[in-house]
Amino acid sequence: MRKILIALAIIITQFSIEAQIKTPQASPKATIDQVVGLTDVEIVYSRPSARGRAVFGNLVPFGQLWRTGANENTMITFSDDVIIDGKPLKKGKYALYTIPNIQSWEVIFYTATDNWGTPKEFNEANVALRTVVKEEAAPRAIETFTIGISDLDANFAYLEMSWENSRIALKFEVPTQKNAMASVEKVLAGPAAGDYFAAAQFYYQSNGDINKARTYIDKALEMSVEVPFYFLRQRSLIQAKQGDTKGAIETAKLSIKAAEAAGNADYVKMNKDSISEWSK
Repeated sequence: MRKILIALAIIITQFSIEAQIKTPQASPKATIDQVVGLTDVEIVYSRPSARGRAVFGNLVPFGQLWRTGANENTMITFSDDVIIDGKPLKKGKYALYTIPNIQSWEVIFYTATDNWGTPKEFNEANVALRTVVKEEAAPRAIETFTIGISDLDANFAYLEMSWENSRIALKFEVPTQKNAMASVEKVLAGPAAGDYFAAAQFYYQSNGDINKARTYIDKALEMSVEVPFYFLRQRSLIQAKQGDTKGAIETAKLSIKAAEAAGNADYVKMNKDSISEWSK
């Protein structure tokens, strides 16, 4: 009887888990990932639908701050500094707020991104950029609020928002020329100290050619004006693996000194532990 009850309990538990009801969200979340030139742009927002309601001037009042979607903050992230309406906007993540009006929308990029909807207290100090965009008539009625990135060019694109019969398109410029030239110059200049460090670390961690690892880490150190403590730490590990215990200890001591100057207690401890081990 007890076994039967246990079996029934297991079946009921499994049924309860499997029988959890799933229903569609009223304002489903959407994510847009778009590369413009060499700049990554991400938008995350929730999409309300009109469902027979008058939207602008009613559901979304004119002249009032709007969350630009539904639920939590609508977020937009730029991987590079951009130019919007002739104004610079630093790379990073922003809450995207708007103030719709009959003939124009005000668009606000807000640095505080942890609000649900609009901020309880709007702080002008958190406004990274504010601009006004002309409102246009949508070519057709838009049932569900939509944000998109359109008219892609190597140097710019348009941030579009549309709902009901209203549409705006905000141009933003990206630093493609600057990024491309920086990439060209970096490649033509050859590997940097960090590249040699990464190569040395790979050979060490993958049990590859330890002599190549030593060559690469030495090259990284030669190219560094201010030698990072983690470069020195990696060299000491490679020296120890080569059997050069004395050299490993000397390099570890240099790493400790650099780590102390940088305030990194973890590397100080790791080096001291290694010195203790190698001194046995």
